[in-house]
Amino acid sequence: MSRPELSSEQLSVYEKIEHTREHIFVTGRAGTGKSTILNHLSYNTSKIIAVCAPTGVAALNVGGQTIHSLLRLPTGVIADHELDQPSELKKMLASIDTLVIDEISMVSADLMDAIDRALRLARGKKHDPFGGAQIIMFGDPFQLPPVPPRDPHERAYFDDTYRSLWFFDAKVWDAVPLSVIELNEVHRQRDDAFKRILGAVRHGIVDENQANALNKAGARPAPRDVITLASTNATVNRINAERLAEIRGSALRAVAEVTGEFKENLFPADEVLELKPGAQVMFLRNDPDGRWVNGTIGTVSRVEGTVWVETGDDEYEVEPAVWERFRYRYDADTKKLEKEVVAEFEQFPLRLAWAVTIHKSQGHTYDSACVDLGPRAFTAGQTYVALSRVRSLEGLYLARDLRPSDVIVDPNVVRFMRERGASAPAA
Repeated sequence: MSRPELSSEQLSVYEKIEHTREHIFVTGRAGTGKSTILNHLSYNTSKIIAVCAPTGVAALNVGGQTIHSLLRLPTGVIADHELDQPSELKKMLASIDTLVIDEISMVSADLMDAIDRALRLARGKKHDPFGGAQIIMFGDPFQLPPVPPRDPHERAYFDDTYRSLWFFDAKVWDAVPLSVIELNEVHRQRDDAFKRILGAVRHGIVDENQANALNKAGARPAPRDVITLASTNATVNRINAERLAEIRGSALRAVAEVTGEFKENLFPADEVLELKPGAQVMFLRNDPDGRWVNGTIGTVSRVEGTVWVETGDDEYEVEPAVWERFRYRYDADTKKLEKEVVAEFEQFPLRLAWAVTIHKSQGHTYDSACVDLGPRAFTAGQTYVALSRVRSLEGLYLARDLRPSDVIVDPNVVRFMRERGASAPAA
């Protein structure tokens, strides 16, 4: 598949990553192309890089490993726990120039400091932050927060040790500078007024006129087949099951083939997928031939051993796709960092899509969608993520009016971005 060309803004960020040793945090609104830069870096860098992410699904999406797996870190709060580093792990970590971390906003301050300590130990440079490795981070703290620990003792540890749970309040950043680059060019939306409204939602500074514009636009009844972005799995599962049951006829029941070390909670698609002609579906990954992208909505047109899906005026036969789980390994013979496949998951790259959770809509773009926040938004950034999936106000529908309490922004994020010179957009 042809890879998207970088804009001049994106290219300048890539050049800075490639030609400096600075530790860099690349952030920006939804739709500014953070993933585009990361993908370009993965395929074009001359540096020896390892790519990782805080969750299994996020790691799959970027062809990397989880942070815990890559660095062999214990789960839970790591603090000053002893780190187990076999010689092969030390060799592997010593061989990299740059560690790339995606979805960095989900990384806690404790895990950030553990990354620093693990790299110092493995690379034999205990006085150098991150053992002399360059750290490149991608993410938007206005969208995804770290998950707070459930254990009260762990929460007390964070309260006593860190200014906040966020990665940017890790102790390591007291010892080394961090360059923050905020992308400003939004590629998803074209309408400047809608961009300004989304910027206001992101920063929690929505004025009355902007709120009225959102609620007026979203007040129309949503067409029956517009995808619903809901806040809970229960709502999504109910809507999809009800709509599939309305379609007469038998279903294709596709069971995924799983090999290797692939835990169920990391499955990138449904293990058991039921489809009928007429079912609304969403593609879960880009097509190598460019016929669809991750997030494209279509309708199942035929089910005959395999699946045909219509998108617009086109009909495509959809083959099962293979997702690979990787692990980095240092090859002592070649003296190179290798990436080996340790597990595979094969399934049609489709999901029923009359509804999807707001969390799973992350990174997707929709021409139209109905946002259903339920009784209330319950996490910081949730409303912003949902609204920013849609290309235009004309494509936005709301299950209910938005309320001021739905716009939640973590004050720690506002503080960090302000300290780093990133300003809120003009209202």
